[in-house]
Amino acid sequence: MQEPNLQYLPVTGPVARTGEPRRMAYWDWASASGDSRHVVVCVHGLSRQGRDFDTLARALVDRCRVIAVDVTGRGHSDWLADPMAYQVPTYAADLAALLMHVRAANPKAVIDWVGTSMGGLIGMAIAAQPALAPRRLVLNDVGPAIQWEALQRISTYLGQNPSFDSEQAALDYLASISTGFGPHTPAQWRALSLPLLRERDGRWWLHYDPAIAMPVKALTGMADEAQARQIARDGEATLWQLYDTITAPTLLLRGGQSDLLSEATAAEMGRRGPRARCVVFEGVGHAPTLVADDQVAAVRDFLWSN
Repeated sequence: MQEPNLQYLPVTGPVARTGEPRRMAYWDWASASGDSRHVVVCVHGLSRQGRDFDTLARALVDRCRVIAVDVTGRGHSDWLADPMAYQVPTYAADLAALLMHVRAANPKAVIDWVGTSMGGLIGMAIAAQPALAPRRLVLNDVGPAIQWEALQRISTYLGQNPSFDSEQAALDYLASISTGFGPHTPAQWRALSLPLLRERDGRWWLHYDPAIAMPVKALTGMADEAQARQIARDGEATLWQLYDTITAPTLLLRGGQSDLLSEATAAEMGRRGPRARCVVFEGVGHAPTLVADDQVAAVRDFLWSN
């Protein structure tokens, strides 16, 4: 079974907690055909990491090179000294550096983007810039308008920094906070979850900086909820402006029971900007994991179509 190579890219902007030059990690899946001109960049959700895309990558490498990023603060990427820098502008600048790195190595590269949740928000910021815009864009269960209740739900567990006395206890915990992912076999869930864990001194920890939660909690924890909601609406207005400038063909995936991407927002995304084509997966909330065959096929067929 093919495995990716772990690579690192020096990036600028907010400094690393160690005080050393900051690096962003990414998992590089070489194309089985040896043709690296078609590159699919995959970017994960808020508390996840690049190995989330293993199943999708294995379905694409017959024709494509796949790059799955560990966004800063997650996986093998460096943690930030300033927790409030864990926001989309930082992530978008890092990913812009990666895209420029890929294009410098191969000026003829054709780049597509697959972004789950937060990775989709970063993708919108990238796709709105003509010099960086991907050929095709996949937004996995995310849009310019994010349901307030979903942010509140996420803030209840994000950054708690639990540790566990066994690997199985950690896997069970992840399952308890990820019911929206929909049904998975035990083997699928284990493969999806193990890269999120790191063992240290006989205990298992989640492999991300707990401080990634601070920007979310700063918003959802405001004493004046009306003001917090207004700040969120102002952010949505900016995201809609970005979305309306996107010209790349766009596929929108939605979990049928998603609490983050509403039906109304998905419908509006089909009318505005790139007029995204929406595929809905029933029995799934936030967010489709791109492990099930029908989810993988939807992305593969879109990226491989002429």
